[in-house]
Amino acid sequence: MILITGATGAVGRLIVERLAGQGAKVRAVSRTPGAAGLPAGVEVVQGDPARPGSLAGHLDGVRAVFLHPRTFGESPDALLALARERGAERVVALSAMNIDDPYELQPSRLRGDRNKEAEEAAVASGLSWTSLRASSFCGNLLQAWGHQIRTGDVVRYVHAGFQEALLDERDLAEVAARALLTDEQAGRRLEVTGPHTLTHREAVTVLGEVLGRPLRFEEVSPDHHIAHLVGIGLPEPFVRALMARYAAYAERPQHLATGDVEKVLGRPARTFADWAADHARAFRD
Repeated sequence: MILITGATGAVGRLIVERLAGQGAKVRAVSRTPGAAGLPAGVEVVQGDPARPGSLAGHLDGVRAVFLHPRTFGESPDALLALARERGAERVVALSAMNIDDPYELQPSRLRGDRNKEAEEAAVASGLSWTSLRASSFCGNLLQAWGHQIRTGDVVRYVHAGFQEALLDERDLAEVAARALLTDEQAGRRLEVTGPHTLTHREAVTVLGEVLGRPLRFEEVSPDHHIAHLVGIGLPEPFVRALMARYAAYAERPQHLATGDVEKVLGRPARTFADWAADHARAFRD
């Protein structure tokens, strides 16, 4: 049995679907199981990883745990200690490539991610562990640019030259599933990235080619964009941290692409163009 925390989120859901498709027994943790909408055969249980005691009865028979950094609050060590006590042998922690950056350059922390704490708890747990240090997700650009592309041909955003190795979330899910099912990646900090870096401007070009439209990138000032994002309801601390991250790496890649996806899966990582082709409808409708 594999226990998945964060099972209904963008990454957790893909991991659950991948494992279930391979015939693995999956126990998915949700605060609202009735709304989980996970595949048939997946055991959905109610619990809160931030309150490890709420999961005590769900850890029996569990051999591997997926630790999502947005779920456990201040209690990752207690959660993994309880899992080990109940017989778990393996933990796979979702972390991030930027965990060693200053916190003010980690906007995801302001959305609740505790990437560094997840990795450190896994390493110290006494369980066989793997940490997945993920790069930025392709899906982030759908959130950032989707509305503009659905309503026009110009993407107005900051730092045209900012570049990163965008990761297809499906690749992350496949790597996580492999690490949960086998000991092949035990004791490793995998740097899970897309196959190459892209600038913001290049990513817009790729989207235009996939959609068959003359999309173009128009750079705007960070101050202008901060005002815009705060005006549409995003928390200002998060927005400022995001702009600070872009500014800090405006002249060089934040993270270089690695070959860890291919090393684990035996095939190249999906490109941003692959992801865009499979998600084109979301930029149209």
